Amino acid sequence: MAIAFALGALLAGPVGAVTADKGPPADDPVAVLRAQEAERNAAQIVELTSLARQIQGSLVPVLDGLAEAVPPGAPPGPPASQSDVESWQVVTGDTVAVFANPPSGGTGVNIARSGLAASVRALDAAVDTYAAALAQPSDARGTLLELAGRQRDIAVATWSSAATQLDVLNVDAGNGHVHVFLPSTPGQGALTADGAPEGE
Repeated sequence: MAIAFALGALLAGPVGAVTADKGPPADDPVAVLRAQEAERNAAQIVELTSLARQIQGSLVPVLDGLAEAVPPGAPPGPPASQSDVESWQVVTGDTVAVFANPPSGGTGVNIARSGLAASVRALDAAVDTYAAALAQPSDARGTLLELAGRQRDIAVATWSSAATQLDVLNVDAGNGHVHVFLPSTPGQGALTADGAPEGE
């Protein structure tokens, strides 16, 4: 029972802890598990940050296109081409699939990963909604275009929360600040990067 209680406390502990230069005593199983957990979390923070950067790069063109088609806080712009919309759907669909089978991690890492996953699902829905709007007569698109814009805004705001969590994780792990935010505009409810330089 004592070991089970200690393991529960371990899993509830901070995910940003970094293992000390000197390893735990081999005869202390709880300390060994604690060190292994910290090492695993440190590795997952780096991996998730790298993944977020890659996804950020792939999603920016989609967001740029949607910003022209359904500008935040403004009337719809010129319709996007069918080929553009289809390419957006490929990008967002592939990105959703990346998060289909997430590895188990510490609480903080899981929160960041879940936020990123929720964001890309919302953006994927926004693109599908926009495609559905284009399939309607031009005078019947208004409601769907508005919905696509709101779904996009939710995606950006959700990503910003996850990116903030990822920044905190990296700082706690000793990696310095990491700012992996998506483009946003006032009124979208998105958090933005703090003023600290990357890596510090």
